[in-house]
Amino acid sequence: MSERQGDRDRRDPRAEGDERMIDRERESWRRGARAKAVAEQPERRRAFRTTSDIDVADVYTAADIADLVPSRDLGFPGEFPFTRGVQPTMYRGRLWTMRQYAGFSTASETNRRFRYLLEHGQTGLSVAFDLPTQMGYDPDAPEAAGEVGRVGVPISSLADMEVLLEGLPLGEVSTSMTINATASILLAFYVAAADRRGVPRARLSGTVQNDILKEYIARGTYIYPTDSSMRLVTDIFEFCARDLPRWNTISISGYHMREAGATAAQELAFTLADAIAYVEAARSRGLDVDAFGGRLSFFFAAWSELFEEVAKFRAARRMWARIMRERFAAREDRSMMCRFHVQTAGSSLTAQSIGNNVVRTTVQALAAVLGGTQSLHTNARDEALALPTEESARLALRTQQIIAYESGVADTPDPLAGSYFVESLTNELEAAAQSYLDEIEEMGGALAAIESGYQQRQIQDAAYRVQREVEAGERIVVGVNKHVDEAKESPEIQRIHPGAEQEVLESVRRVRAERDPRAWEAALTRLEDCARGSDNLLPAIIEAVEAYATLGEISDRLRGTWGEHRELLTV
Repeated sequence: MSERQGDRDRRDPRAEGDERMIDRERESWRRGARAKAVAEQPERRRAFRTTSDIDVADVYTAADIADLVPSRDLGFPGEFPFTRGVQPTMYRGRLWTMRQYAGFSTASETNRRFRYLLEHGQTGLSVAFDLPTQMGYDPDAPEAAGEVGRVGVPISSLADMEVLLEGLPLGEVSTSMTINATASILLAFYVAAADRRGVPRARLSGTVQNDILKEYIARGTYIYPTDSSMRLVTDIFEFCARDLPRWNTISISGYHMREAGATAAQELAFTLADAIAYVEAARSRGLDVDAFGGRLSFFFAAWSELFEEVAKFRAARRMWARIMRERFAAREDRSMMCRFHVQTAGSSLTAQSIGNNVVRTTVQALAAVLGGTQSLHTNARDEALALPTEESARLALRTQQIIAYESGVADTPDPLAGSYFVESLTNELEAAAQSYLDEIEEMGGALAAIESGYQQRQIQDAAYRVQREVEAGERIVVGVNKHVDEAKESPEIQRIHPGAEQEVLESVRRVRAERDPRAWEAALTRLEDCARGSDNLLPAIIEAVEAYATLGEISDRLRGTWGEHRELLTV
């Protein structure tokens, strides 16, 4: 008998009588007042559903959450199962970290943008890397041509990382790095740069995304076969548990799956499935779950369907707490906490009428705050066209600040708790996500499901349904298929200086010319030996970057040892 079923069997008969009375009253209302109103003014749609295909009822009452046991399902903020938040006071004590994702052109240009944002009230750094850096190529590699500095900052050596971080207070500000296949190398650059500045490793705080499984599912910036990639992920867990106690070792990301078309329920389920796979891999290494569990973090998207998003965040905390305690026998509260960063939905932004994007982002940011995020990035209004300008990035930051200081939503933890609709939707999303998790479990776990293409097909089908609905006018996108503005905007956009790529190429060539070739070769040889064995790779990678081996050279040595992943195409 399930815990929830047992609670139903032990319920107070008087409560059951109250629910039956509420049900009768609701049916009376439907036949009377509601039926009359619908006859006079038909409803806008025949059916109301969330993005996860959950029916939205005409009205919610206490009967819809009759199975909810507050002590079991909600608790109090800062207490298991953390549905109401991971801190007892939430934003009454400390606001969420306000990050603005930035990176473009060169390390020096990105450093200037970071300084600008910190001066305007940003409280954490968030680094975007260009595609060559993400894929393990130096800027002068043939594969990098035309992509250097376009969608992020190119970082190919310790020298570049030192320029990127120049003048920034590394021991005081946390740094989030959105990097996956080459996460170990970028973390090594960061640690080596801090070592040179005399900042103790114990003071470094931040997050490295390090979530390779979602790359196989939705994004595609993988390099190595899955088993070698999982080894690198676990090496970072182990290294940080010993050397970087304040560093979040992974940001398990539903965001990119949601951007690829996943529903809220799919985003929740597939993210937790990946998280389970990472915990299992670390435990297979012999790591104690409480030695690394407290440094796991998550990364979710926030879309415009406000109540579904709030419910998703609440369900994520509850589900993860139970998974860590019941499946993995975690003992520490921090190991059970689903702490997460949120970014507003980039794929919801429209190139048409970009002013509308400010409103979309505001609603999405509000959902993240009402849902209890620990960190937030708000997209800029012009990001459907190009990287954001300074002005639009500042406005996106001001959006967070207005929500924080003027809206009142940060004044009490989990302000929507107890809402019949929100609590019911939280339960429904949990049930929908659990159904996906059960299917993945039957397949043998997240890795096996990825290799069979399960998550990829589910996301593709969901994306196709949404596109069909937009084209048919069943899903409204203001400014695109309804309420279209006649005037065409031609805003100023961020442009990459044409000489920036040449500057980057000269920098990496200068590093190669000036380094000690014997120390460089010795470090890379040690790295290869380590890759063939089973020792943790991080010390060897740090030694290589200190010898000014480049990101591409380190990646190539690992490619030569492990090979590359090739996606299995199915028809």
